[in-house]
Formats: sequence, structure tokens, C-alpha cells
Amino acid sequence: MTSFTAQEIDAQPAIWRGWASALEAEAEPIRDWIAARGPEEIWLSGAGTSAYIGEVLSRQLGGALRTWPTTDLVAVPRLAFGTGNRVLSVQFGRSGDSSETVGLIDLLDLHRPDIDRLQITCNADSALGTRSGPGPGETRALILPEATHDRGFAMTSSFTTMYLSALACLAPDFDAPRILPRLAEAADALLPSLWGLDPARPDRAIFLGSGALTGIAREAALKVLELTAGRTITQWDSTLGFRHGPKAAVDHGTSVFVMVHPDPQVARYDLDMADEIRSQFPGVPVITIGRDCDIPLALTDTAADPALYVLPAQVLAHRWSEALGLPVDDPFAGRNLTRVVSGVRLYEWQA
Repeated sequence: MTSFTAQEIDAQPAIWRGWASALEAEAEPIRDWIAARGPEEIWLSGAGTSAYIGEVLSRQLGGALRTWPTTDLVAVPRLAFGTGNRVLSVQFGRSGDSSETVGLIDLLDLHRPDIDRLQITCNADSALGTRSGPGPGETRALILPEATHDRGFAMTSSFTTMYLSALACLAPDFDAPRILPRLAEAADALLPSLWGLDPARPDRAIFLGSGALTGIAREAALKVLELTAGRTITQWDSTLGFRHGPKAAVDHGTSVFVMVHPDPQVARYDLDMADEIRSQFPGVPVITIGRDCDIPLALTDTAADPALYVLPAQVLAHRWSEALGLPVDDPFAGRNLTRVVSGVRLYEWQA
């Protein structure tokens, strides 16, 4: 039987295509609301994969965006809560009910009710989908299509679609009805070739990227680590950062994946790194991902493109999980790690 995870990976193009017009109808009033509220800082929060959405967005759009994982804010609220600026808190969550998700909502209710909130989730019935702040800060919720509420252990369609949905809300020039069908077409062409790949599972997999693709490299590394239940150890870094110590991890059992940036000026650094590793570590597979690369992507040349770069890792993680004989939808068999993090003891914060 095909796993839920495989179905959810393959469903992404149809989800993006089908969501495009409805997303624009939802996003336009949210953009107007954000402009009217005039935030000086926009916090992008989530846990794990949901936090990496914020990392990619902040590197893609820049400006007032700040990446503040819920796991940081719940543990150490003073890191951000002391600001005197007008703030919009954007929180992502597939389930919308993880411990830290609820913890951040509670902290905002008690200590910063002035902060506006945009809550983006795949679960309409969740805390993110239903809870509003006490004010004076205002709350808006963006509920994604039910198909994005992944049943598999690893976040796949939820990650890419929350990222694209946030772009529609935060980037005024992002034209979802025009861009998402083009992105879906590129993914439709790519996915069959990815499932046709049959690379041996490495002992270590390293993912590198520049700019927004550093966040995608981080998500790619997590997908492989999760779905192989830690049997393939992973690492991620920025392309230029990799030389400054982390390259020590490369050995004969390593595969290195270099995400080549769409900007030709940035891509020079990525391609130099791929050449350097091939020269210094003969026999180590070095796979480039991007335009005219080992894994070629038909890029749209828009802020949506990071969603394409993560697809190879989603598919490879699934293939390697299968090769290990693991249940891909629950590689830990209900032990140690679970699909939704719950039961974390949360402590009262004394401001």
C-alpha cells in the first residue's frame, strides 16, 4: 500500500494549483490589514519544520521579518517580549496544537495582548485555527486546505503550502493565481523523475544552500533524519559557512547535496563548493540541485521557488526509509518521537 507520506508528497502540485485563487481571496484582506496595522517587526514562529518556514521567509523577504521559533520564545520569552515596537506575530502549525504553539498563545495572552497575530494552520479545529487574543491586538487566522493536514509523520505538503500561503500574505507583489500554477507545473514534471532515482542510502547526508536555501537545506536534512529514524545522520549549513569547520563531517560514507541558487551571482559560490568537495573527497557523491544541475529544476524565478528545492529531499527520505524497512508514516513506531509534540511541561513566566 502506498504510504500517506508518498501520497502527500505527490499531492503538492495539485494542492498548490487548487489553492491559488482561494488563497488570493484570503490573502488580499490580510495584506490590507497588515498594512493598516503597520507592524515594525514581524515575528515568524513555529516549532521544527514550522519554524523553518519562518527561516526561509526571513531570508527570502528580509525587511522587518524576524525568525523566532516558538521553542525559543516559550523557553526564553525575554528574548523578544521586551521590544517596544509594534509587532505582528505570525505563527505556523500543521496541527496547530503542539505544546509550544499553545504556550506562545498563552504567553501573548498574558504578557503581550497588544501584539497582533496571524495564525496559519492546516487544522481548522486547532488552537491556532480557533483562538483569538484578548486585545487590543487583533487576530486573523488563515486555514489551509484539509489536504495539507498531513497524516504522515513528516511534514511535506504542509511545509510547502504554509510557506507559499505566507508569501501571499506578506509579499505584496506575490501573485498566487499566476505563480502557483506555474510552480505546480514544474513540480509535476519533477516528481516522477525523483521517484525514478535510486541512490544508495548514505551513512551521512549533508545539505547546503545560500540565502533562503539555507533554510531549505535545514528542512531537507530534517526530512532525511526523521524518515530514516536517525539511521542516516544529517547536517546542513550555508554554502560559504560549510568551509569554516562543518566540512570536517565529510567522509567516505557521505553524500553532499548542494542547492544552487537561482541568482547566477550567488550560484557561483554554490558551484565552487560542489567542485571543491569533488576535488578534495574523490568518490564522495556530490549532487547539485537547481537550474541545469544534476537534479534539474524548472524554476519560476519567483519567491515560490524554494518549495521546489525541498522536493528531492522529501522523495529521497521516503526512498531511504523504505530501504531500511521502516514504516514510513511512523518510522519510530510510536516511540521516542511522535507526529505532534505534546505533553511538554510549560512553566509560568514572571516578566
